Amino acid sequence: MDLKEKLLSSFLVFENQVDIDTYVHDVRNDAIKIFEEKGFPTKKEEAWKYTSLNKILKEDYSVFPQQENAIEYKDIKKYFIHDIDTYKIVFIDGKYSSHLSQTTHDGMDVCLMSAALSKPKYRILIENYFNKAATKDSLSSLNTAFSSEGAYIHIPKNKMVEKPIQIVHFSTGNESATMLQPRNLIVVDENSHVQIIERHQSLNNSPVLTNSVTEVFTNKRAIVDYYKIQNDGSNASLIDNTFIKQKKESVASVHTFTFGGKLTRNNLNFFQEGERIDSILKGVTIIGEKQHVDHNTLVHHIEPNCESHQDYKGIFADSSTGVFNGKVIVEKEAQKTNAFQANNNILVSDKATINTKPQLEIFADDVKCSHGCTIGQLDESAMFYMRSRGIPEKEAKALLMYAFSNNVLSSVKIPEMKQRITKIIANKLGVDIGFDL
Repeated sequence: MDLKEKLLSSFLVFENQVDIDTYVHDVRNDAIKIFEEKGFPTKKEEAWKYTSLNKILKEDYSVFPQQENAIEYKDIKKYFIHDIDTYKIVFIDGKYSSHLSQTTHDGMDVCLMSAALSKPKYRILIENYFNKAATKDSLSSLNTAFSSEGAYIHIPKNKMVEKPIQIVHFSTGNESATMLQPRNLIVVDENSHVQIIERHQSLNNSPVLTNSVTEVFTNKRAIVDYYKIQNDGSNASLIDNTFIKQKKESVASVHTFTFGGKLTRNNLNFFQEGERIDSILKGVTIIGEKQHVDHNTLVHHIEPNCESHQDYKGIFADSSTGVFNGKVIVEKEAQKTNAFQANNNILVSDKATINTKPQLEIFADDVKCSHGCTIGQLDESAMFYMRSRGIPEKEAKALLMYAFSNNVLSSVKIPEMKQRITKIIANKLGVDIGFDL
């Protein structure tokens, strides 16, 4: 049977095994019906015009890992931002790893989605927030139907979380092929501030498909800084669905750093529900070989006096393919909106491809909105200048490409995170960048 049939036939068994309340059961049953009706997206859909899932859906994925797999911290230390103290929520093949994690209930909840879905004390918050930001598209609905584990983070009012929170999902590859569907719920109450780092990492070359959904609720005057590191193996595919609802005077920023993986699709959606909101979406993509990365963004301006800033940089080598499909919607009521959107790309190889489509839908008449994209190669005059001053060609190219992406890095607020990304970029470009940020 194909993957869709396998998932549908597994749903009833899965539902009977999971002990959760009636509300979540109803949400799941509605979600599986949506997936059954829509199926996996195809290139016939406008939003998926340049990205095909056909190749990755042909694998015979294990929907539920058959055994629990233990790994040692020393074997995975390099995948953490270990230079600073952080909370950690770690999952191995979709199952929570207590000995690798550091969670807390001290004045806030940094814990597990499974606990929030099953324990009565979380019921009111679950009913108010779970599945209230995610759209009813097929892949998000599929995740909702099978959601059982992931990160649950609730930051109460007037709380500045003193250290970042790392959410890390590992795939051991002990199954011939694995499908994972983590679900994260993050609620940040009024006047609170949190920094979150998320990573999905396979530990060998077995095929893995991750269909992830993260819902973030940024309440009045809250600040959320979210960082995604995507630097996986050549047989790992990630479909990352992130939905952020913002209330009055809140600030939410998402930085997405994409350097590896077979196919990566980022669906990033912001919904502004109040005045004086700021939404920030930034990303750096550096890929090669036959890798495929698709950034699909939406910022929905609903109320007046709000801002959004999108800045995505892409460097594409070999036969890689990049896609940027960014949409900004400004409703009639959203006067005084300031929306900026830019997508700039460098093609290092003649065989590399980029498809970019920035879009504005403006129904208000008193706004300041701009969008644009560029596709080009390295500046030959700048290369000549650097070569004439004794800089080897390889290093000159790398410095120019680093400078091209640096304005995205400059807004990263965790110094250790910035240093890690700088090292990854240097490694991707094949040089040693001899300076610190």
